[in-house]
Amino acid sequence: MRNPCTVGEMASIGKFNTLAVTRETASGYYLDAGDLGEVLLPGSLAPRDLEPGGTLEVFLYSDSEDRLVATTEKPRATVDQFAALKVLAIHPQVGAFLDWGLGKDLLLPFREQGERHVRAGERVVVFIKLDERSHRIVATTKLNRYLSKVTDRYAPGHRVRFLVARRTPLGYHAVVDGRYSGLVYHSDLGTALVPGQEIDGYVRAVRPGGGIDLCLDPPGPGRFKDVEEKVMVALKKHGGRLPFDDTSSPESIRETFHTSKKTFKKALSTLYKQRRIRFPDGGGIERV
Repeated sequence: MRNPCTVGEMASIGKFNTLAVTRETASGYYLDAGDLGEVLLPGSLAPRDLEPGGTLEVFLYSDSEDRLVATTEKPRATVDQFAALKVLAIHPQVGAFLDWGLGKDLLLPFREQGERHVRAGERVVVFIKLDERSHRIVATTKLNRYLSKVTDRYAPGHRVRFLVARRTPLGYHAVVDGRYSGLVYHSDLGTALVPGQEIDGYVRAVRPGGGIDLCLDPPGPGRFKDVEEKVMVALKKHGGRLPFDDTSSPESIRETFHTSKKTFKKALSTLYKQRRIRFPDGGGIERV
């Protein structure tokens, strides 16, 4: 989500700002960033109809020479947001560089990586911040310090969207609705999750300390009945046969039936015992 500033307000580094165009040069256009001074928007990134006196929404960050510049490119996330980003390379003295969609990669310093250092090629969940010492935009995997305590906004059964952050001995730590700390227990899962996944789920409980216990399906026994009905409706719609069974991938099950593989298998078991479906040779299910 963008965080635009309006003309006349102080511009923010690491966020989207709507700035006035002050002048044009051979290098591009200079924009008025208030207390931050004039910033250059390279001509190659400017719209063709841009002229001095107009306004433009841009993202502000520091280039490879630590100069504040503007860009019309869209990063995958901005300062004060959580995101799952790919690790492009590791610098042995500095840290990891992440792909966040801009020409200059985002630095994840070693000091911001906790006990386990990230590896090239993996996707990591980070919080993007403005470093207080250097005033540079950096990433951190130390997420807990940037997550808020839950208030009475949530109750059991509340639908949420969460970002899977990392595996823990109890389950998977997650960022709920881009702001709160959540946990999905291993015992509630039929298969493993992958850090960086964004999933629709439900609140199972709100802990006294402010954390959220999550589940992939609505809490309560009614969830099985709901999935059973979805399966029977889908069978009717597709001529009595579906290419889904207990060997189907969790991703395809969730995309089609909006439920976990664990709940889906339970629903199929019930329908089979009720002799409403069968498992033909070659896979899938058929309506009886």
